Amino acid sequence: MRRPASLQGRLSLWLTLGAAVLWTLAAALTAGQLRDEMNAVFDSALEEAGQRLLPLAVRDIIGRDEEDSPRQGVTTLRAHEELLTYVVRDAEGRVLLHSHRADPAVFPPVTGMGFTTTPTHRIYSDSALQGTITISVAEPLAHRHAAARKALAGLALPLTLIVPASLLGVWAAVRAAMAPIRRFREGIEARGRGDLSPIPDEGLPSEFRPNARAVNHLLDRLRRALQAERSFTANSAHELRTPVAGALAQVQRLVLEAPDEATRARAREVEIALQRLARLSEKLIQLARAEGGRLQAEAPVDLAAVLRMVVADMTRDNGSRIELALPDGGVPSSIDPDALAILARNLIENALRHGDRDAPAQVSLSPAGLLRVVNAGPVVPADRLGRLTRPFERGATEAQGSGLGLAIAQAIADGTGGTLELISPAEGRADGFEARFWTSPAGLR
Repeated sequence: MRRPASLQGRLSLWLTLGAAVLWTLAAALTAGQLRDEMNAVFDSALEEAGQRLLPLAVRDIIGRDEEDSPRQGVTTLRAHEELLTYVVRDAEGRVLLHSHRADPAVFPPVTGMGFTTTPTHRIYSDSALQGTITISVAEPLAHRHAAARKALAGLALPLTLIVPASLLGVWAAVRAAMAPIRRFREGIEARGRGDLSPIPDEGLPSEFRPNARAVNHLLDRLRRALQAERSFTANSAHELRTPVAGALAQVQRLVLEAPDEATRARAREVEIALQRLARLSEKLIQLARAEGGRLQAEAPVDLAAVLRMVVADMTRDNGSRIELALPDGGVPSSIDPDALAILARNLIENALRHGDRDAPAQVSLSPAGLLRVVNAGPVVPADRLGRLTRPFERGATEAQGSGLGLAIAQAIADGTGGTLELISPAEGRADGFEARFWTSPAGLR
């Protein structure tokens, strides 16, 4: 039998098996005592019958005429099952009197007073008139065995009902006792990616409270470590923004005022490096924002309106490389509009930067809230596709980038309860790349 995996199942099984074993042992001991008591009662009845019948048989034999047959059977009023049979014999062993169904072959010669046992009968013998007349009363052992079987069946029947009832009762009791543990487990499972608050441990058994305290201490340490990491990332990026912008302005001025082409070329290289640093600091700020929570809006927002504004802003720098398809009506959602704008911008930038420059990036939004960003280009291998949402992970491309765009989109999807799916080749195409984002049903209002 396979052992249950849950603590509730194990407790129910072992407690029920233990109770069943104890009940079986108790029933076996009771059956042994009951058998002894039944044999004592049967022996007493057998002895009582012999002692009552013997005086009557002696009186009948003494009052019998000399010419009467020495062996007479007792007539019966009506046919019935005779559990006790008897024979009365003289000193020479001749049968003087017997019950109507007595079989003389069942009765061995009387060798002493009291009880004897044959393979088929239990016999009680007694005598009168100084041993000249004896009586033997026999009871079939099969009768005793049948009575014992009925008694054992009476003990076993409740046991067969008690064991399943005990299993259900123990299971219900254990389930009720495990309810606080289940609530604690559900509290752990309900924690989102950014929710590291303590889990209530009210009602937990004392044996589990140390585990609950350890889990809450671990969550607290993780929360502080993540806050420190995010704070450092955000502060570092913010602190870099101003000096980088100032340095970039100085370098751009140096490009204009450089006295020769060699100096101007060196200044342009520095300008490109500072621009990359500025973009990286901006991405780090977005990543800290995505991982820091606060991604849900207090009131429903229109996804279509936010997406239209993002695409309009990006079109100024990318010309007609973006094709936008929006539903006729609004698409309400509870996602924060800034978080959606960051996610959409990163997905579109990824499509523009790594897609085919001769084909536009296709951006569409369905009435159900599904955002699709599709670009042409070579197929991304499946093993690399699964790693693109990791920070600083880039595909096999020569295009410049920080490797943070899809990681930011994934963080926003996780924080809002939505789903981000990357597909290559794109749906309905032999090549290309497609990013899909949709909010969970709980995120829609």
